[in-house]
Amino acid sequence: MLGVTRGTALYVGALIGPGVLLVPSLATQAAGPASILAWALLLVFSAPLAITFGALGVRHPVAGGVSAYVAEGFGENASAVTGNAFMTAVLFGGPAVSLIGGYYVSALTGSGTDVAVGVALAIMLTVNAANALGLRISSGFQLGLAAVLVGVIAVAVAVALPSRATHNWTPFAPHGWWAVGTAANILVWLFVGWEAMAQLAGDFRDPERDLPRAMALAFAVVTVLYVGLAAATIAVTAGSGSRVPLADLISVGFGRAGRDATAVLAVALTMGTMNVYTGSMAKLGASLAAGGALPGWFAGDAHRDVPRRPLLSMLVLQLGLLAILAAGGASASTFVRATSACFILVYVLALASAVRISSGALRACAAAALALICAVGVFSSWFLLVPAGATLLTLGLRYTAARHVQGLRNLREEAGVRPSPVALDGGDEAPLRP
Repeated sequence: MLGVTRGTALYVGALIGPGVLLVPSLATQAAGPASILAWALLLVFSAPLAITFGALGVRHPVAGGVSAYVAEGFGENASAVTGNAFMTAVLFGGPAVSLIGGYYVSALTGSGTDVAVGVALAIMLTVNAANALGLRISSGFQLGLAAVLVGVIAVAVAVALPSRATHNWTPFAPHGWWAVGTAANILVWLFVGWEAMAQLAGDFRDPERDLPRAMALAFAVVTVLYVGLAAATIAVTAGSGSRVPLADLISVGFGRAGRDATAVLAVALTMGTMNVYTGSMAKLGASLAAGGALPGWFAGDAHRDVPRRPLLSMLVLQLGLLAILAAGGASASTFVRATSACFILVYVLALASAVRISSGALRACAAAALALICAVGVFSSWFLLVPAGATLLTLGLRYTAARHVQGLRNLREEAGVRPSPVALDGGDEAPLRP
């Protein structure tokens, strides 16, 4: 059973991942020092978001996470859309995350983009092969990696800020104030995870007491870390276009050795996170296919611990996206924003459902979070086409599957056939009897 301390650690681990290795620098490149306002906006957004999902976990303890809340509020079609939005986020996020690890290796070796792409390819192939063979990194090990990352961020900020705190703050908004919204849209990736703990509410010894405390402590830890990281990233890397901002921060106090150690951590964390998400998304893909939200072929080996059909399909698509990155057809920033747009759709659906199924203070809190995430979503611009396309595909497949099922029913009725008790479990049909 979970207590406050471990619950806090799980919350922080759910939020802080490989994105912190690059995304803060992308936000700084988008808005300059004014990007710190985007951090502040998302921290304000996180408060009602965390409260909403924490309360949902206590009041509506259901398995299945966000998709279950969406199903409760809007039905199975909306739930399927939510699941496919997650899948699409991982589709674009996987190559971006692996390339982040590649950047750190290329920085360590003094190599160029070709090496970064090669490392990214090796990470993706290794992770998928491990999942296909059933080799999964435990959640405890992943939590340990996240804890080390938190420690590295804290040390990097503590070392870099005292000597550089006043550097690079002017001009404050070199790209205009609208760029603050763009930076917030990029940073959304770093604030995804508050919903992950809701489905674990039943694992707390005293959910009504311990879960809110764990959430509050995690919020305090994340706020301190993120504010420090935002300020340090601006002070040290603003204007540099760095692809390895955390390594730049740690090198301020620890030189080359610290930079090299950060690169090793970056690769380990990238592979650990991708391993967890790859297996989970393969299972989700099979589940969605069984419900008609993806082609039925994907559910053909759903009985496996890690279904290989969706695993292989996702790998092929991600390799194609990585090839686009390698050819210069898109940037890591492009994929980060596409991923963030998908997460925004997930949050919009989840929070809208929370407004519908809740009442009183919880409904007001969910409504506030919904308004804030919609405001951030405006800055997604054309990247909203990514989740929109996933939504249309999901609804089209669900509609086609429903028509197919209805057609079979009509044929059975015309033939005077009804399902036997055995047929309900997948057996043969039994003819109607007088």
